[in-house]
Parts: sequence; C-alpha cells; structure tokens
Amino acid sequence: MKNSLSVVAGALVATAVSAGAASAADTLKEVQERGELVCGVSTGLPGFSLPDEKGNWTGIDVDVCRGVAAAVLGDASKVKFIPLTAKERFTALQSGEIDVLSRNTTWTHTRDASLGLNFTGVTYYDGQGFLVQKELGVKSALELDGASVCIQSGTTTELNLADYFKLNGMSFSPVVYDTADQTVQGFAAGRCDILTSDQSQLYALRSKLDDPSKAVVLPEVISKEPLGPVVRQGDDAWFNIVKWTLFAQINAEELGLTSANIDSMMDSANPNVQRLVGTSGDAGAKLGLDAKWAYNAVKQVGNYGEMFDRNVGPETPLQISRGLNALWSKGGLQYAPPVR
Repeated sequence: MKNSLSVVAGALVATAVSAGAASAADTLKEVQERGELVCGVSTGLPGFSLPDEKGNWTGIDVDVCRGVAAAVLGDASKVKFIPLTAKERFTALQSGEIDVLSRNTTWTHTRDASLGLNFTGVTYYDGQGFLVQKELGVKSALELDGASVCIQSGTTTELNLADYFKLNGMSFSPVVYDTADQTVQGFAAGRCDILTSDQSQLYALRSKLDDPSKAVVLPEVISKEPLGPVVRQGDDAWFNIVKWTLFAQINAEELGLTSANIDSMMDSANPNVQRLVGTSGDAGAKLGLDAKWAYNAVKQVGNYGEMFDRNVGPETPLQISRGLNALWSKGGLQYAPPVR
C-alpha cells in the first residue's frame, strides 16, 4: 500500500508540474495576441526603472523589456510596466501577472532552483556595499560594529549583511523597510547609520538625497550580485527569446552595431553581422520570430553599451563606470554566445 501511495503521489506531482508547464507554454502567442508585453519593474530606481512625472519609464531594466517588445512585436513602445516591490515580484511572475521580470533582481541558486523561475542572463554585474554620511568619518565597513543599518526586506542584502558582520565579529541593528525609497528616506532622516544594498542601487538612492555629496559609498563589496531578467520555467521558447534578445544586444556592441548605424550595416560583408541583422541565416525563425528580431531590438533600443551609458554611465547623475560590465574584450565580464 505504501508503494502504491508513493506511485499515486508521484503521478499527482508529475501531473501538477505538467499542467504548470502547459499553462506557461504559450507566452509568445499570448504576448502577440495581446499586442503588448507586460513587464515587472521596480517601484522606482534611478538608472534601472523609474517613471517620470508623465508616467514614462526609463532605465536599463526598462530597456530590456523594450528590447524584447521590439524583437517580438516589432515595436519597443508596446510594453506595459507593472511596478513591484521586492516581496511582490516573484509571485507576480509565477502567477502570470507579468510576462517577464526585469527588476534589479539577483540570480541565486535558491531563486533559480526552487521558485519555478529561470534567469535569462546578466544585465548588470553588481555587489553589495554600504552608504554612509561623510560626517561620520567612516572609511571602511570594518568600522561599522554596532551600527544601525537600513535594509530593504525581501532582498538578498539581509543574509549577506548578517554573514558579513558575523564573519568579522561585529554586530548591527537592522532597520527594515519594504521599498528602496523608504530605506533612503530612513537614512536621510537619521534612523540608521548606514544604508546597505547593491552598489548600483546605492548610487541611485544617493542621487535622491537633498545633498548627495554628503554621503559616500564605502569601498568594500561584500557579495556577488548578478542582476538580470527572469521568466517562468516551463516555456523554453519564451526563455530563449528573452535570453537571446539580450545576447543580441551584447553581440551588437561587440560588432560595432548601434541604433544609429545599424541601417548602414545591413549590407555588411561580415557573416556575424549578417546573421544578427537577419540578412542571412534563420536565427529569427529558430526563435519563432521574423528575420529582423535582433535588428529591431538594436535599432529601437540600442546595443548593450548604449543602454548602459544613457541610464547609469559616466554622463548620467549616477556616474557609474563600465567596470565589470564592460565587454569581455575590454576587461569586463559581458560576454554573449554567438548568433550562429
């Protein structure tokens, strides 16, 4: 009887998994029939996903979704953005409320292996750090014993912080908030000594202070935080589309293709360029898309370098250098498989 029950239980689990996969297996069709991509983003983080006073969204994470919309629908503007807190984001994706999550989200083992989700690549290589008021005179995170720390709940920063302080024999008092905006407001109001988050987010949040020059990001980076888009498991075709749209934009930068010059490169003799822009090969067809899927993403949104520079680069308020996010050929980690 025990073995029979085990067989029945196993069959029920298999059926549930199959049903879940089936329900998730038509994302491309659903998006095309709807005529709009539904993208989950943050509630507002400069450089990554932030609405202006008219409700127009900008940022790297926003551009990721616009690129997918361009590849799938031929129009980068056909995106509906859904702002989500860190606590809400995975449930919204799992439930089908959104088609893709592009919300400064760290790729971890637990998230990849136990939530029914797939990460499609890395849009920003990051690491957790600390923001402090200059007047405290702190030069290193190792001077933070006993500090009160503003943290956003539902993020990887909580465990990283606990691990770092325990490893270095230090204690801290957490001051926990639901959103990034609340953490920086708490920091500005003096409710905590330091604010911890991914370094990219720290630069973004510092820009919201009345006087950003009075706060400094400490040099220590205490974790690896590869940030990237996420889709539901069970739909390999959609997973490939989101993944390869990002890869196409990274490859475009490596090949020297930009939104400004891609039209003039359509008659290039370079086979790698030809395959990317769709003048040879069947890369689009293999994804269930037309030949100009990658061309549309680059033409309408830009290559990866364009996305980085206009949203978080040295000429923006965040003033972030490429660093780890430079191409592999320029000393960074950004590397995409070839379109071949």
